[in-house]
Amino acid sequence: MAVKVQQVDLTRDVDLVFTKGDLLDVIPHDNDSIVISLVTIGRKVHRVLVDQGSSADVIFWLTFNKLQLSPYQLRPYTGCLYGFAGDQVQVRGHIELRTTFTDGTTSRTTSIRYLAVNAPSAYNILLGRPALNRIRVVASTRHMKMKLPSLEGTVITIKSHQKKAKKCYENSLKTKRGVFVVTTQPPREEGITRAEIAREKRPEPVEDVVEREIGGKRFKLGKSLSQESQDQVVEVIARHLNAFAWSASDMLGIDPNFLCHRLIMDPQVRPVRQRR
Repeated sequence: MAVKVQQVDLTRDVDLVFTKGDLLDVIPHDNDSIVISLVTIGRKVHRVLVDQGSSADVIFWLTFNKLQLSPYQLRPYTGCLYGFAGDQVQVRGHIELRTTFTDGTTSRTTSIRYLAVNAPSAYNILLGRPALNRIRVVASTRHMKMKLPSLEGTVITIKSHQKKAKKCYENSLKTKRGVFVVTTQPPREEGITRAEIAREKRPEPVEDVVEREIGGKRFKLGKSLSQESQDQVVEVIARHLNAFAWSASDMLGIDPNFLCHRLIMDPQVRPVRQRR
């Protein structure tokens, strides 16, 4: 007779609250990610991204090998993972690893099922919603911390390694390595995956065109249009010529909150003027 063992959550309910005191040791930042360290199979692993946008807990293949884990320990994974651009990510399998979270005073150990993903990344492990929800993590990017309850009913506060977070972000830009969202379903946009959008060709004229100069600007009109229709189109364009933008200087009055490029700079670093 088969007996099904049901896991019981012994975690006590604790209020996880962030206060002004949690901001005292935070270096001013511009939307940094939360990057922590954890312990698994007796070894400390750095560069662990706390990603509430991921639907899976991931250990990257390079990290898997560095931990001297064997591919024979992997169990088959029949699902599919998709990256941010909608491309499918290769999954070698999944593995259960005992994982410890500690703030130096209190710790909590739990078993997490990681998907072993063969993809380049600036991180070693990606903690997604399955693990975060199961151990009741509350993360705050403003306070650069995550908090979780211990089995004894106390609060474990784990600080983000801000310098490592910046370094990971810089490395991902230099090497084009993955800072990507992992989902179990392909991301869709208006019913179409982003990968399908990326493969779409830009619109091109389906017929020969004729160039007409309107208000000092050149437009292309379909050659199949009659001369009368062309003249009507030209008249409409000429009346609304100010609706077209030919350069950034033509787009005045746009609220910078709509789209604004921001440079991530450490205010503690002394600025240096480059030589000309």
